[in-house]
Amino acid sequence: MIYAKAFFDLQLRFAERVSLLSGLPLARALLECTNLYIRFGLGHGFDPAHPTWQEYLAGLRAARDIGEWTYGFYSRRPDAMAAPSVVATFGCFAYARPSGERIRLHFENAEPDGQSPLAIERVPRRTAELAALFEHVRRSPDPAPRVRGVSWLYNLEAYRRLFPGSYVATAHPVTDRFQHMPLWGQFVDRHGGIKERIAGQFLERLERQSSRDGLDRCFPLQPLSVEAPAQDFYDF
Repeated sequence: MIYAKAFFDLQLRFAERVSLLSGLPLARALLECTNLYIRFGLGHGFDPAHPTWQEYLAGLRAARDIGEWTYGFYSRRPDAMAAPSVVATFGCFAYARPSGERIRLHFENAEPDGQSPLAIERVPRRTAELAALFEHVRRSPDPAPRVRGVSWLYNLEAYRRLFPGSYVATAHPVTDRFQHMPLWGQFVDRHGGIKERIAGQFLERLERQSSRDGLDRCFPLQPLSVEAPAQDFYDF
């Protein structure tokens, strides 16, 4: 997916507000409180000395318009368009294996016709994709991992209904996820553009924020963490 400029502008607004409220330098707020480092294809190390990150900051300091500079920098980065590293993909679902004992579920809209991937008529297709994914896990050298997910999507009944009850019952909010898409993804539509209504709610709350404490509450939806044994999915 190629993300729209408005998505980056939203994060820049947030970083500027964080810098104002906390006294942090803008460069640090951009590193710690936005998804830019990952969007530039730099991985999850969040190394402030990374040469590419330093190149971005140098251009930012000289830029007349930091929004234009940021989006231009993103657009020129071939690694920025790469998908997350996963073991296998089945339609809208994929999984990664960060360790031998755990897998991590990923979701991305792969519907070719523009219809919502979470529409009620798409439930059989989504559950078939999950069945194929977990058959793949079952045939792996370690067929009994724990399954973990972290996303704002677990707030939606249309998403939760795709999973075992024991899995979604473990849902709990996770805070300080400012660097990651499980938080920022709620603002992005299926084409990479911005969802204007929810972005507007976010900006209104951000303007009312008077301290760095409670910045998570500016986001309309909090990312939820869920986890269950793979056997629960096999049974489901």
